Amino acid sequence: MTMRIVITVVGLFLLSTVSISGVSAYHSYLLTVQQLRAGLSKAPTMPQKGFILIDVRSTEEHAVGFIPGTDLNIDFREIKARHREIGAQPEDHLVVYCQSGHRSNIAAETLADLGYRHVYNVTGSMDAWLAAGFPVESGRR
Repeated sequence: MTMRIVITVVGLFLLSTVSISGVSAYHSYLLTVQQLRAGLSKAPTMPQKGFILIDVRSTEEHAVGFIPGTDLNIDFREIKARHREIGAQPEDHLVVYCQSGHRSNIAAETLADLGYRHVYNVTGSMDAWLAAGFPVESGRR
């Protein structure tokens, strides 16, 4: 019984040290516009813009259109194997999106399980972005 209590307390502590939050398409837009107006590089450079924006859709979906300022495209099914390509430290802020928010939620949980402490999922993802009339870029990142 005592061991079960200790495990529960340790588990709750670990959960409290990881942050997976939702961020609206509108707030993502404001952050993106701010970084583009500042003329920042689109390479994942945390000290300059404060977050890394990752599209976790397929490469085919990404090529059709993506949020301006997207740093990387890593399919959510490959995020565990390819997370080092992000070039982030555990304390860095990672923002993920997909088409509707489901796959990016899975990717966010995977990144948190890998030790990244500040992971944000764009609520509604590309569907919300497009519904709001925000701009998209096309091609490959």
